[in-house]
Amino acid sequence: MPRLRLDDLLGELQVRIDAARGTQNRLHGLLEAVLSVGRGLDLAQVLRSIVEAAVTLVDAEYGALGVIGEDRKLSEFLTVGIDDERRSAIGALPSGHGILGELIRHPEPLRLPELSEHPHSYGFPANHPPMRSFLGVPIRVREEVFGNLYLTEKRSDKEFDAEDEAVLSTLAVAAGVAIENARLYEETRLRERWQRASGKVTSMLLTGAPSAEVLELIADEARKIVSADVGMIAERVPGDEALRPVLAVGLDAERRNGLVMCSEDGFVGATLSSAEPVVSADIAHDARTGGGQAQWAGLGPVAAVPLGAGGKARGVLILGRVPGGTPFGEVDTGPLLGFADQAALALELAERRWDAEQIVLLRERDRIARDLHDLAIQRLFAAGMTLQSTQRFMEHPEGSERLARTVDDLDDTIKIIRSTIFGLRMHGEVRPEAVGLRGRVSDLVNASAASFGFLPALRVEGLVETDVPGDIADHVVAVLGEALSNAARHAGARAVDVRLSCGGGELRLEVSDDGRGVPDGVTRSGLRNMEERAVALGGTFSIGERTQGGGTRLMWRVPVTSVNRPGGPHDVG
Repeated sequence: MPRLRLDDLLGELQVRIDAARGTQNRLHGLLEAVLSVGRGLDLAQVLRSIVEAAVTLVDAEYGALGVIGEDRKLSEFLTVGIDDERRSAIGALPSGHGILGELIRHPEPLRLPELSEHPHSYGFPANHPPMRSFLGVPIRVREEVFGNLYLTEKRSDKEFDAEDEAVLSTLAVAAGVAIENARLYEETRLRERWQRASGKVTSMLLTGAPSAEVLELIADEARKIVSADVGMIAERVPGDEALRPVLAVGLDAERRNGLVMCSEDGFVGATLSSAEPVVSADIAHDARTGGGQAQWAGLGPVAAVPLGAGGKARGVLILGRVPGGTPFGEVDTGPLLGFADQAALALELAERRWDAEQIVLLRERDRIARDLHDLAIQRLFAAGMTLQSTQRFMEHPEGSERLARTVDDLDDTIKIIRSTIFGLRMHGEVRPEAVGLRGRVSDLVNASAASFGFLPALRVEGLVETDVPGDIADHVVAVLGEALSNAARHAGARAVDVRLSCGGGELRLEVSDDGRGVPDGVTRSGLRNMEERAVALGGTFSIGERTQGGGTRLMWRVPVTSVNRPGGPHDVG
């Protein structure tokens, strides 16, 4: 009897020792799991390590972590124990109904020996593995429920016990701390990316880059930082309900570029008048858009912020994701608004700097124009008068003829300088992206030098900047481009002269060369286009031989009506 009693005591002691060892091993495992999830700084990796640690600690076959979105549904759902093939066969991830939704509605630990017996159990979809026992606990981050841990199918027993619940609840506390640290780290990195993007925009503006390139950079940087598929910017047109054509980057950018938005669109209008970001979880079904607008095609979640605050938005910055994408949250839109404000301020400062530079440039142009008028023209005029009076003393007819030609050349030179003076006083008001006809013609002639092997001569006379309407200017550029192209391909010329003059209610473009003329059999579609352009504008077109030295002479003439232009001493001398 004493021996039997001693054996019972030793057996009971062994059981308690084994239980203590098991508890010690579990505590070691819990401590190791806490340290493991606390090391990570990448949020996605931290969430994955939390689920893996939970499965190991409570000896579960399946585990998941559901992240609760702003709509109180599951925005993310990470699983362990289900391979990719089975996950694909199951279909869409759960959104937070049934038992999963029960923890969202009541964030308290939930332990069930049989899932199907719970009143809120909806069953499982096709191809889902069977699950019976269940344990779920909430994960809190600063008293806010971030998500829930879900464990099913305990391997070593029929159901989870109170100790499993305590261990998992302890891990959930450590997980909350780890998630908060990862969030803070991610926010810091995100803030640094926004600051770098703002620096890029400011640096680009300070180098004098065109505003279109700067706007494209703004849209692209914002799109990349918030992982959007599309970025669009549309600037407001002063005094108009429409916005300038959209500048787009990303998915289908070619199709979206050039679209015209209207502030009457409820979503765009709300953005222009708001000091806060405007978001839509699904723009295709958003009542504010009215449906059917081309800029929203192929987009789901959309976020928009005004470029500039205080009710004085100069445009809108819109970011979109494909249908089914994650809706934009405060983490995305908060920094985005600040970035848009800084970008708008940088654009405003760049424009002010441009205006200041233009004032300096205009003053310098005025000084040059004044010097040309007061010095050059007067001297040329005096020289011409002297030569005219000298003609009376010339006895030889050839000498008299040469003097007359020289006087005519001086007169032409005075006309050119007069036109140059007016051009100096008008050109300064034109931005680089809106060069006038004189500049466009000059650029075209300069570009043709690569085809000819020499630079054609160019003479521009008259008030082509102000007396030639924009639509006729476009025709002139097209006709000149075709004429230079024909001469380069067919004429074999060694000299080309281009003369553009405006006066007497008529615009004249003359292109002549010393080449071999228009070859037989050459396609005349280009010449026919020039003639059709002239006829459409009520003008004429002719092509023939030069009067001296052979070659080709093209003459394109159209009537022009003088437009109102600023007053000034353009009729100089």
